[in-house]
Amino acid sequence: MNFKEQILQGIPSTLPAGKSYPEDANRAPKRKDILSLEEKQLAIRNALRYFPKEWHPKLATEFANELKEFGRIYMYRFKPDYDIYARGIAEYPAITQQAAALMLMIQNNLNPAVAQHPEELITYGGNGAVFQNWAQYLIVMQYLAIMTEEQTLHLYSGHPMGLFPSSKNAPRVVVTNGMMIPNYSKPNDWEKYNALGVTQYGQMTAGSFMYIGPQGIVHGTTITVMNAFRKILKKSENPNGKIFLTAGLGGMSGAQPKAGTIAGCITICAEVNAKAATKRHEQGWVDVLIDDIDELVKRTLKAKKNNEVVSIAFIGNVIDVWEKFDQENIFIHIGSDQTSLHIPWTGGYYPAGLSYEESNVLIKENPELFKEKVQESLRRHANSINNHTKKGTYFFDYGNAFLLEASRAGAAVMAENGIDFKYPSYVQDILGPMCFDYGFGPFRWVCASGLSEDLDKTDAIAATVLKELMQKSPDEIKLQMQDNITWIQDAKANKMVVGSQARILYADAEGRIAIAKAFNDAITKGEIGPVILGRDHHDVSGTDSPFRETSNIYDGSKFTADMAIHNVIGDSFRGATWVSIHNGGGVGWGEVINGGFGMLLDGTTKAEEKLKNMLFYDVNNGLARRSWARNDEAIFAIKREMARTPNLKVTLPNLVEDNLLKDLF
Repeated sequence: MNFKEQILQGIPSTLPAGKSYPEDANRAPKRKDILSLEEKQLAIRNALRYFPKEWHPKLATEFANELKEFGRIYMYRFKPDYDIYARGIAEYPAITQQAAALMLMIQNNLNPAVAQHPEELITYGGNGAVFQNWAQYLIVMQYLAIMTEEQTLHLYSGHPMGLFPSSKNAPRVVVTNGMMIPNYSKPNDWEKYNALGVTQYGQMTAGSFMYIGPQGIVHGTTITVMNAFRKILKKSENPNGKIFLTAGLGGMSGAQPKAGTIAGCITICAEVNAKAATKRHEQGWVDVLIDDIDELVKRTLKAKKNNEVVSIAFIGNVIDVWEKFDQENIFIHIGSDQTSLHIPWTGGYYPAGLSYEESNVLIKENPELFKEKVQESLRRHANSINNHTKKGTYFFDYGNAFLLEASRAGAAVMAENGIDFKYPSYVQDILGPMCFDYGFGPFRWVCASGLSEDLDKTDAIAATVLKELMQKSPDEIKLQMQDNITWIQDAKANKMVVGSQARILYADAEGRIAIAKAFNDAITKGEIGPVILGRDHHDVSGTDSPFRETSNIYDGSKFTADMAIHNVIGDSFRGATWVSIHNGGGVGWGEVINGGFGMLLDGTTKAEEKLKNMLFYDVNNGLARRSWARNDEAIFAIKREMARTPNLKVTLPNLVEDNLLKDLF
C-alpha cells in the first residue's frame, strides 16, 4: 500500500509483524512501576480494546512486556512503516484542507528530526506526548482523512473519542490533555493514569500539534537573554565576551546555545547526556564540545579574553561548572537552568557525582535513593548559585521549576518573607513586563506547501508589515518591534528550520492580525500556498502558570485558571481550526493549565474574517486579565486597544493608595 492507502486504513485489517526497538533511538525514560496487579490487568484490558478479539492473546503478552520494560504500553508493533515528517499539504488524503493541515502538523511533531523520543510519540520535555500509543495515531489520521467540514474530532488525551456532527464554523478538532479532577493531579497521578492508558501529558505545544522544533524556544530565549544583558550592562556595552551559564541540551532546552550566539555572548550549557550534547553539536546548534572541566575553564578564559561570541557544550553536570567557576573566580554575568525539573525523579534532572548511566540504573532500581541524590544536588546547585550572585551574577528561573523543586528540597532559595523565591522568574523580570503585558507573544506560522521559497516570502511579508507598524508605534513598544524586525530579517541566516517550513516572532494583536491578513492576501493571489497559524502556549493569554507565564500577576489570582479556559473556549467559536487545553506544561503536572490553537489560512474571505476575530480575542483576553491585576504595562496596552477598537469594553481597575491600607488591621 502507498502512503495515502495506509493512512486511510487506520488499524490494519491483518495483524502487522512485530517490531524490535531501534538500537540508535533516543529512548524515553522508563516510567515508574506504580500500578497494582489489578491495575496492570486493567491497563492491558484498556489497551486491547483498540483491536479485534482474535489478536488479544498475542497482544496481551506483548503489551504486558512493554508495560514491564517501559512502564507504558506504546504498541510498537503498530508504528507505521512509512517515514513520518511534514509533507506538503496536498500529499495527505483528506476531504477538507483543514484536516490535511492537522495531519501535517501531527506528523511534524513526530518527525524524528523534531521529536525527542519519537518511538514513544513524545515530542519534548521527556513526557510531552502527541498520543499515548500508536493505535491512537492510526485512528486519528484515518478520522482526519475522512472528516468533512461539518464534523469535529474530539481527542481525550490522545484518544480519538470520535467524529461528531458540527458545522463549518466549528473547530475541526478539539484537544484536551490531562484534564484531571484537581485532587488527582499530583505527579504520581500522572504516572498511574498514564500507565493505565487514560490520560497523557501534552506538555504545551506537543499535545496540540503546534511544536515547530527548537526555533520557538530559540526566539524566546534570545529575547530573554538579550534583555537580561540589557538589565545588567550599560547601554554602551555589548554581551561579547560575557558569560551565560545554563544547563540542558535535550528537547526545548537545546535551543539555548543558538539563542546565546544570536544574543552575542559566551554560552556555556552543561548536559549530562552525551548523546544529546553530541546531537546539538552535529546539528550546528553548539560550536564547541568539551567533556573535561579543566579544558572548559581554559576555553572559557580564552573566550573572555578575546571577547568571543561562542557556544560551548559541556558534557557533565552543571553543578560542577558552577562550583569550579566559583573556585577559579570566573565571573558569570547571567545564569539560569533549563533541565526538565517538571519531572525531577524520572530523568529530568541528574544528580552530581553520578554518571548519566549510573543515574538511569538508580532510577530503575532504587528510585527513593535517586530522589535523595537529586534533592541533595539541588541544595548544592542553589548554594553555588548563591555564591555567584553575591559576586554580582544575575540569576533568573527559566520556568522549568528549578526554584520550586529546590525549595522543596530545602535549598536556600527563599526570600526573607519565607513565601517568595529570592530570585525572579524570567517572566517576572523580563518577558512579563516587557512583552506579555504589552500583548507581545510568540506568533508562529507553517507554510503548508512545504516549500522553502514560501517561507522566504512570508518572512519578507512579515518584515514589511512590522516595519510599517513600527512607524506609528508608541515609544513604549518600539524596542519590542525592532527586536522582532531584526529577528525576522536574520531568521533564514540563523538556520532555524527543523522539520516543517515554520517561523516564529513576537507580535501583539495588531501585528498578528496584520501579518496574517497579508499572508491570506498573498495566498489569494497565488503567491504562496496555504499557511497554518498558531502560537506557543507560552503567551499573553493562553496559559495560567503561577511560576512562569502568570508569575507577574500580584493580585492573588495567579493560582486561578480562568484565563486559559476562557482562551480556548473563546478561540473555538471565533474561528480556530483546532483548539487545545492541557493540564501540565514546562513547570509540571498540576502546576499549570495551558491552551493553544491552530488556524488554516486558505486565501478566502472567510479565513480573513476568522483571523481578525480570533487573533484579536486570543491576545486581548490576556491583556484584560493582566490589566485587571493592575499591571501598568497591560493597562497601557488595553487602553490603547480600546481606543483602536470601539467595540471593545474592558473593566479597568481603580488604583488604591498604599497609605490607605496601613492601619486598617
